Amino acid sequence: MLWNMAAGADCSPPLILDGGTGCIKENVREEELDVADEFKQTSSIGKPPRHLSVVRHSISSATLAQPDCTDFDLPVSGQKSPTDGRSSFVPVFRSGCCAEKGPKQYMEDEHICIDNLLEQLGETAGFPSPGAFYGVFDGHGGTDAAVFIRKNILKFIVEDSSFPVCLEKAIKSAFLKADHAFAGDSTLDISSGTTALTALVSGRTLVVANAGDCRAVLGKRGRAIELSKDHKPNSTSERIRIEKLGGAVYDGYLNGQLSVARAIGDWHMKGPEGSSCPLSAEPELQETLLTEDDEFLIMGCDGLWDVMSSQGAVTIARKELMIHNDPERCSRELVREALKRNTCDNLTVIVICFSPDPPPRIEIAPTRVRRSISAEGLNLLKGVLECTL
Repeated sequence: MLWNMAAGADCSPPLILDGGTGCIKENVREEELDVADEFKQTSSIGKPPRHLSVVRHSISSATLAQPDCTDFDLPVSGQKSPTDGRSSFVPVFRSGCCAEKGPKQYMEDEHICIDNLLEQLGETAGFPSPGAFYGVFDGHGGTDAAVFIRKNILKFIVEDSSFPVCLEKAIKSAFLKADHAFAGDSTLDISSGTTALTALVSGRTLVVANAGDCRAVLGKRGRAIELSKDHKPNSTSERIRIEKLGGAVYDGYLNGQLSVARAIGDWHMKGPEGSSCPLSAEPELQETLLTEDDEFLIMGCDGLWDVMSSQGAVTIARKELMIHNDPERCSRELVREALKRNTCDNLTVIVICFSPDPPPRIEIAPTRVRRSISAEGLNLLKGVLECTL
């Protein structure tokens, strides 16, 4: 399969900060939010300067194998409602992105946005329409790993023998193949690493794959639905996995070195290819069948989520989309808000809308009991209760 890659421009203009005050020099609307967010800080580490770019892939037609995936065992969770199969909903993809280096010296994030995947793959690829692909890659120890994955991850997915019949199998295989291919490239610094978060949409089926601490959050009628789990070394499930493989967690760091439990690259921390290692490149996947209630998806690196809750981001995004219905302006507003909250990391945010129309206003039936909580607060409370059940 022949791949033609052309460098693209960043999806949005950079934000300009006042050097004296750190204020943003744009005449934008600021809104107060009644959402309780947890603040964390990460250390700033100098990295070699590289330019941020977006690569959009053009793929020639190819004959793809049609594998049987009934026996494939993959940890995939899904969200479907009883009426999903009868819905006539057809998503329309519109995306916008914003990337800023923030307070760090260098930019190490990469990202990719493809709203029309069929146009990129060619009609003979056997991929259903509509289709789209998005990714956020948060590099560390240099940009080599993040740039490599941004350029090649889609290629590894579509060239897998399971694509497009078994998307989960193809995506999981692509992450592992990309990790090994990066290790075998002698021109790159294989000690650099990157987290990887991708979203592949095929018709109404959304498959999110994550290795690391980037996060994908679905906006569902104003409620935040997390479609990925942050792979932090001190989370219970990751700590158990790490310790079973002979690793240890010190002060929240894997083997005292890395603040994520899963990443592509970082081969100075991994054993020979094929051996078990506490630092894993294997993604966790979640499949969701999109419905009319699913309004947009937010994908962001940890620079956003360190200073903002999932519900807080959805609340901001929905309010912005109701005003101007522009996903790019919405992503810029999320970045601007994270900078205002003093994030300590690079920032990359992608907002993907699933409808050409703005989110509708949520009407709450009047009751005789006077409520003392906002609609946004009510959605946040519902999310917390569901997580505890």
